[in-house]
Amino acid sequence: MAENPATEWFDPRRRRIAGFETSSAAELSNRLPIVLAKAREVAASLVHGAHGRRRAGTGDTFWQYRPFASGEATQRVDWRRSARSDQLFVREREWEAALNCFIWIDVTASMAFKSALGADFKIDRAAILALAAADVFVRGGERVGALGLSAPSAARDAMIRLSERFAQEASSGEAEKLPPTAPLPARSRALLISDFFCDVEALSQRLAGYSDAGARGALLMILDPAEEVFPFAGETLFRDPMGGRSFRAGQAGALREAYAGKLAEHQEALRDAARRAGFLFLVHHTDRPAAEAALAMLMGLGQGAEALRWA
Repeated sequence: MAENPATEWFDPRRRRIAGFETSSAAELSNRLPIVLAKAREVAASLVHGAHGRRRAGTGDTFWQYRPFASGEATQRVDWRRSARSDQLFVREREWEAALNCFIWIDVTASMAFKSALGADFKIDRAAILALAAADVFVRGGERVGALGLSAPSAARDAMIRLSERFAQEASSGEAEKLPPTAPLPARSRALLISDFFCDVEALSQRLAGYSDAGARGALLMILDPAEEVFPFAGETLFRDPMGGRSFRAGQAGALREAYAGKLAEHQEALRDAARRAGFLFLVHHTDRPAAEAALAMLMGLGQGAEALRWA
């Protein structure tokens, strides 16, 4: 631990707050009806026009006709369809190998924070995005589960099942700051949502484990605007929601530049850790629309559930 308390404050892994709204992470269950309603709204805005996992592949469901290409086996020609035109056509079937998609959200105390600049508690926004993504994946034909908490399922009520799992984890008081070391099947996908104020090296090791198993995915960093712009000035008492020491700054505004530098350094380290594991890294602020983050996440991975189909 640094001797200079100001240096300790600059470490973004140990967030201090002062005069802003906080809530016990366990109270997430009390807000679930609102969280679910917002998640459904976000999901509905994303699935419009999406075709899920529809693509050519092995299966029994007809997908589309396409022109016959030179060099293909003639037995692939659909002669009945081709007889209606001067061109040969191939009958393609829809790909039917569903992916296993695992979602994890950070439900520790540092996520139960909301400033006057943010629209939601960070933990609520994380849950909204996680549940919306789950709904999109299931509608696209994929299986979804809570990482380390439940097996993947393609049930239509996956959103409700995951919300219950997340609420139970928050209420347990045993949640960890890092995603679990749960084994992931090859070609599975993991969506990790947190403020990632954690030890980057430890997180990197978890990601390496997922990558070595053949899994890929995304890290979505959720930040309250106050954690980015540092709007503090004058004498300010900063308290650590994770139970660490408090720190009193005589002139908090004088710390802004150094804090911004440390936060940028931390984000770059997270970005590098994600890149090494083959994961996407995105940052979302709670003053922005939730749909914006969900769309950026899914489009960054491709489009909808199809986005997660990396070879």
